[in-house]
Amino acid sequence: MRQQQALMDDAEHERSGFGVREITADRIRTAVVSGELLPGQRLPERELCALTGASRATVREAVRQLETEGLITTIPYRGPVVSTLSEQEARDIYELRAMLEGQAGRLFVERASDELVVALRCTVEEIGRAHAAGDMVGVIANSDEFYVVLTKGAANKALSQALLTIHNRLALFRFSSTRWPGRAERSMAELREIATAVEARDAAAAEASCVRHIEAAAELALMVLAERMQGAAIAGRSRAPSLIGAKS
Repeated sequence: MRQQQALMDDAEHERSGFGVREITADRIRTAVVSGELLPGQRLPERELCALTGASRATVREAVRQLETEGLITTIPYRGPVVSTLSEQEARDIYELRAMLEGQAGRLFVERASDELVVALRCTVEEIGRAHAAGDMVGVIANSDEFYVVLTKGAANKALSQALLTIHNRLALFRFSSTRWPGRAERSMAELREIATAVEARDAAAAEASCVRHIEAAAELALMVLAERMQGAAIAGRSRAPSLIGAKS
């Protein structure tokens, strides 16, 4: 029976290809980002299959992908768990992110076409409209587009790849602004300040605005991290870690 199931899993994996792996990884990533899965929580394969509806082969590939992003860590003799960040690690990563995004803002002013300048402003306003409508999927999608435009205009592939890696590592903080009064409005003001500096072709102002935006995000992320770790500790004392609940 196990051999037959393994063959079925392999056949499904062959048919599924890249698309299903990406969908599966995205489902797990969303669970981590939203706090559905807590830092340090074990991720048994059978429960990830139940969470995503994917085969074991596809889940294994998705887990490997999320390991490269830093969202999952595989511990010897224990298996995959949701990665944790210490306060110092988070500070270090945000410090690096601020430096890189500041440079991206400066390079954008120096290198981007007028069309990309307009596109950057458009993504900022789309983020604002999604915030106003309470559409967090739209906020995330348009925020992603903001960084696509920003890094395209900066025209530095190494910088773009470095930022993508950092953004993936910090993915668990992506919904943070929705849960802290006033942060969404402050974030929008920061993004509009970046767009205004870019439109003025003021490289120094764009760099400074990008740095301030990330420093503010870091401040919030550290509060969220403390809350998440407290929640994980409470969950660990009250129940055995599980994605689908304890079995009766």
